[in-house]
Amino acid sequence: MIRFAALYASMDATTKTNEKLSALVDYFRSVGHADAAWALYFLCGYKIRQLVPTKLLRAWAAEEAKIPLWLFEESYHSVGDLAETITLIVPPGVLAEDVSLTDWVENRLLPLRDKSESEQRQAVVTIWKQSPTPMRLVILKLITGAFRVGVSKSLVTRAIAEVAGLSSEVISHRLMGTWKPSSDFFVKLVSKEVNDAAVSQPYPFCLAHAVPPETGPERLGEAKDFAAEWKWDGIRGQLIRRSEQVFVWSRGEDLMENRWPEIESAARSLPDGTVLDGEILASHGENQILPFAELQKRIARKTPSKKILLEVPVVFQAFDMLEENGLDIRSLPFSERRRRMDRLLSNVTHPGIVATEILEGDSWEAWGAIRAQSRDKNAEGLMLKRLDAGYEVGRVRGAWWKWKVSPYTIDAVLIYAQKGHGKRSGLYTDYTFALWQGDTLVPFAKAYSGLNDSEIQSVDRFVRQNTKETFGPVRSVLPALVMEIAFEGLQRSPRHKSGVATRFPRIVRWRQDKKPEDANTLAELMELLPP
Repeated sequence: MIRFAALYASMDATTKTNEKLSALVDYFRSVGHADAAWALYFLCGYKIRQLVPTKLLRAWAAEEAKIPLWLFEESYHSVGDLAETITLIVPPGVLAEDVSLTDWVENRLLPLRDKSESEQRQAVVTIWKQSPTPMRLVILKLITGAFRVGVSKSLVTRAIAEVAGLSSEVISHRLMGTWKPSSDFFVKLVSKEVNDAAVSQPYPFCLAHAVPPETGPERLGEAKDFAAEWKWDGIRGQLIRRSEQVFVWSRGEDLMENRWPEIESAARSLPDGTVLDGEILASHGENQILPFAELQKRIARKTPSKKILLEVPVVFQAFDMLEENGLDIRSLPFSERRRRMDRLLSNVTHPGIVATEILEGDSWEAWGAIRAQSRDKNAEGLMLKRLDAGYEVGRVRGAWWKWKVSPYTIDAVLIYAQKGHGKRSGLYTDYTFALWQGDTLVPFAKAYSGLNDSEIQSVDRFVRQNTKETFGPVRSVLPALVMEIAFEGLQRSPRHKSGVATRFPRIVRWRQDKKPEDANTLAELMELLPP
């Protein structure tokens, strides 16, 4: 655990990729397979479910520090991170023994969940007393489920690949899907035997870069070198047919079993050894794609009812084929993969799987005119794919591009603010915005990004100097600041006071040229709702 805490500290202390990579390689070369597996698990972003309620941790920390709970809460609001607050306030511990990360997780932390409250308190306080400050911080982040550090999964993959003497592509593929941290798993992960993909295992997804709005697609090259498709707003997924079984994986590596019976039924008509990449969409037939808000009605239902199946049918729109007859064909050009996929799907008559439409166009101008119709199609814009590109791992510049239409925008008034987390824990950076309904400001969206550091500092000062009321960590402020808010979509929502919910809201710019009375109205927002 001392080594893992040191690794965490080294990752947190630098922004240089090479330094992080070197620290990761050194760590994985120096620890046992079981510790390497657990470290990999946490560094890849996986978490163990919260082991102890945070309410109890806060109360116990105040008691151990011999301070009133209100003072602890004020300190917590100031620091912004519970693990860091407890580490700073509770008196430092003394290391009793140096045991492995695996021992800590499996024998000390995970058992906390099944203990009584008094047993949990005794165990947690013992941990505090037996762990020095740097180690305690990491342990608390694991206990609270808040462990995160500034390192990408791709960088961790590179480190493992260097340690194993394998390509990053092989390691990336082996890390896809569901796996449990264990010594055996890590041994298989770094094994030289590369033809070992599990039956259900998906491939790492190829991701697209955004076309720079200031330059447009002309900078990408000749239009004739690309294929264009609609960019749908659905759930990216891989459809796998192997060993007479069907698996549907999301881009977030969620195995979506029994959630899409229409798609799974259609997939059984595919030959064994087929893997398709595509988009899960709500659809009432060919070219009748429904808004993402409709698809959301299906997302949370692990077992959809007959009623919802009729109201919101889904389709898998395939746009690429990654495996054919059990062979990995990702290295083939997109044009050839697409030709093979079209040939395969021409023999599939089930409506649950269709191929995406390749849009006709011979110039950027022609595709630009088509792109202008995106909102009428419930699409986000166009996908542009180089005809000669292989299926890359991750977000590799040049192969795939997303040419999205401009987002919706509206001018709104800042009415609430809350402190952020991590490096922004001391600043008010989380904002709630409102629109006018008569003489009343009605909250409609929260936004956390879009301002630069200087603007954040200015807004923070405004919030502190113009607070009207305080509700715990939230401050109600004088309605004086106007911001332009962008969002991708809009839907009716009875759960929201405004009656609408926005998709991916963010700040575009601070409208210092506008007064609060110049902000938009809720009625003007309603006009943007799709018919």
